[in-house]
Amino acid sequence: MQTDLPAASSSAPPRYLARRGSVLPFFLLAILIIAIDQLSKYLVHTHMAPGLAGEIPLIGNWLKLHSILNPGMAFGVELLPPPYGKVVLTAFRILAAGGISYYMVYLWRHRAAAGFIACMALILGGAVGNVIDSIFYGVIYHNAPFGSPTPWFFGQVIDMIYVDIFEGFLPASWPLIGGKYLSLWPIFNIADSSIFVGVALILLLQGRFFKQSEQNTAALTAEPPTSELT
Repeated sequence: MQTDLPAASSSAPPRYLARRGSVLPFFLLAILIIAIDQLSKYLVHTHMAPGLAGEIPLIGNWLKLHSILNPGMAFGVELLPPPYGKVVLTAFRILAAGGISYYMVYLWRHRAAAGFIACMALILGGAVGNVIDSIFYGVIYHNAPFGSPTPWFFGQVIDMIYVDIFEGFLPASWPLIGGKYLSLWPIFNIADSSIFVGVALILLLQGRFFKQSEQNTAALTAEPPTSELT
């Protein structure tokens, strides 16, 4: 006696396709950024004199290596009052690094665009690179500012990349700022650059990332193959 089977295509639950590969390569990218950042800072600390005395032109006077200590945030900006603003900033960076790490795993599991996860890895590597400076450099390189309560968590970040877009005195005829000396571009490091590049790529390519994420999400469910229905 023949029994009619229900149509599997209309009643079978969706089949979820596992994402191939692993999120590990993105964390390895972050680790690579951290390693390059820390190596560059070590070389600058051990082989360059600080300030103008050790300045090395790379592309004329436009791109230079210039060793300087930065007690504040990225690109030399100091927003929090010393001395304990430094501790607050470091704690925030540690929390941010943990949050970004969790978010990268979340993005991977939800099939976000690989390029977007890579950008988050650049941001993570840069954040951790500067956290290492703040926590340990006061002890390793003895560069904590004078009067710091402890060398731990008060280390100064080593900056060295100087893109000199403009350096000089502004025309005296300009109102308010005329006659003042201006150095237009700050000095930064590999970690700062990694964060900047990661954020810039997200802003520039967000449409492409979003479209790719939608395509990946659409592939989460698929009709079972014909061979499974017979």
